[in-house]
Amino acid sequence: MESGSRPRVLVVDDNADVADSTAELLRLTGFDARACYDGAAALPAAAEFLPDVCLLDLFMPVMDGDELALRLREQAGGRPMLLVAVTAMGGEAYRLRTEEAGFHLHLIKPVDPHDLLRVVDELWQLMDAAGRPAACDDPAK
Repeated sequence: MESGSRPRVLVVDDNADVADSTAELLRLTGFDARACYDGAAALPAAAEFLPDVCLLDLFMPVMDGDELALRLREQAGGRPMLLVAVTAMGGEAYRLRTEEAGFHLHLIKPVDPHDLLRVVDELWQLMDAAGRPAACDDPAK
């Protein structure tokens, strides 16, 4: 990705309305965003689209967000990719689960649209010199 450009964002949620409206919000604010409705469809889409940021629902049929995150990282082959869990589950056990799965941030649905846009921008800007994702402050603060 070129310096100063907006990240490409892949939104994966089995609720098509959520995936589509999130991707549309991102597109309306200048991001290149695509929506997928399950992990199986997200893998080939990511291989073609090469997302910089992936917003992943955790609970999806066939392949949950944890497994999808693992496969997306493997598929990226070391290319920087920010992984954001977007889920209705907000307890400490779920936060630990997403941390252990390699997510950079855990957002709880419904996510405020302004927070979502700020977080995606902030996460991308916090990339360190080695090209690895950095941690981001909680958007609720």
